[in-house]
Amino acid sequence: MAMLSNLDLIRRVRLFSMLTPEQAQSIADSVSKRRFKRGEVVVEQGTHSNSLYILLNGRARVLTADRRGREVIMAVLEAGDHVGEMSLIDGEAASATVRCEQPTDMLVLGRAEFARCLPDPNSLAYGILRALVARLRNADRQIESLALLDVYGRVARTLLDMAEDEDGLKIIRGRVSRQDMAKVVGASREMVSRVMKDLEERGQIETLQDGSVVLKQIDTDQSEEAEE
Repeated sequence: MAMLSNLDLIRRVRLFSMLTPEQAQSIADSVSKRRFKRGEVVVEQGTHSNSLYILLNGRARVLTADRRGREVIMAVLEAGDHVGEMSLIDGEAASATVRCEQPTDMLVLGRAEFARCLPDPNSLAYGILRALVARLRNADRQIESLALLDVYGRVARTLLDMAEDEDGLKIIRGRVSRQDMAKVVGASREMVSRVMKDLEERGQIETLQDGSVVLKQIDTDQSEEAEE
């Protein structure tokens, strides 16, 4: 059997199905092929990805983990799927780890080559791309919280996400709705109120007269310990 060229491989990938022949050839000239071993990490959570990876065969898991090493599987990738694009679009660190379940061949497209495929950075299309990536990152964090954190941890993470830095303080301006927070963290309003009261009694948060909340020494691990 003849070895397939990069162009042949590109034409088989769903991501590139709408490219013109010229665009497909340009991508084919820019990609390289790489084989990953079983258990090898392709993208590591918390690091910056410099490439787009497209699976040609094999299988990989998208995992997220907390500081205790507990993991949750976000997705299973197979031939035609791709990873690494989020960091290439918004410049932020990877929100999950990608680890191969079996020997896997991938096409690798570098950052500079990927950037040439994107819309102009000042265009509406690029702005929408960044907004969609931000939404996806928020969804990943929500899934991770529901899977790995108890109610205390989820409330703490939500407060941290809502807070803004002001003169060295983390503060949430305006009254924090217990009902809305309950819907975000997947708990009852009563449970959220109980957690908020406990955090106040422990001095981790302070509620001001106008309803704003100042965050002091709060993190998800400390909150989990308090409930046990």
